[in-house]
Amino acid sequence: MMDELELLKKDWQKKDEHLPKLSFNEIHKMLWKKSSSIVKWIFTISILEFTVPHLLYLLPGMQDSIDIYDKLGIKNISTCLWVVGYAVTFYFIFLFYKRYREISTLDNAKNLMEKIIRTRKTVKYYIIFGLTFLFITCVMIIVGIYLNDHILEVFPTENPDVSEEKFKQIMLWAISIFSVLFIAFMGGIYFLLYGILLRKLNKNYKELKQLEV
Repeated sequence: MMDELELLKKDWQKKDEHLPKLSFNEIHKMLWKKSSSIVKWIFTISILEFTVPHLLYLLPGMQDSIDIYDKLGIKNISTCLWVVGYAVTFYFIFLFYKRYREISTLDNAKNLMEKIIRTRKTVKYYIIFGLTFLFITCVMIIVGIYLNDHILEVFPTENPDVSEEKFKQIMLWAISIFSVLFIAFMGGIYFLLYGILLRKLNKNYKELKQLEV
């Protein structure tokens, strides 16, 4: 089924007698509304993405996962990393809100296209930051395991025959494989959620560019 906006755009270009005639300004206003709605979704998703994982810490047993950093001897560096991570994340959420406020103001086509470009860049930088932060966190944990001489105390095992060194190697391989899979999974989530919205925003940009021509 043809998109309503695409149908109306063709009407504006072809001036079909059987369809209601829309002016350039009316088509532009529809594109503006769609773009504003998309940026609002980007802002909303970024808030949910930050909030939902932190609600999991309220579940029983989640405190143990936080204590791992202390047991591995990387509590101080992990605290610094998370403080920086929170600060940058809040900054990006603020930028998404700012982009939403900017794009929510009806403007001419040229300015709207510039706002769309800024929004797309902000989202791309946010995705890069998110994946980089996950990578650094995983590397930090792997290094913590590698440097720890009492890994059996950190990750108790019921197998009495396993040696400290062998268990450390098993944990390093397990955490490394898990990290790769987890980062790939989160990358897929990022590109699925934000990618769909960016493609829609990019489509609006192309529509505006054609109207300008």
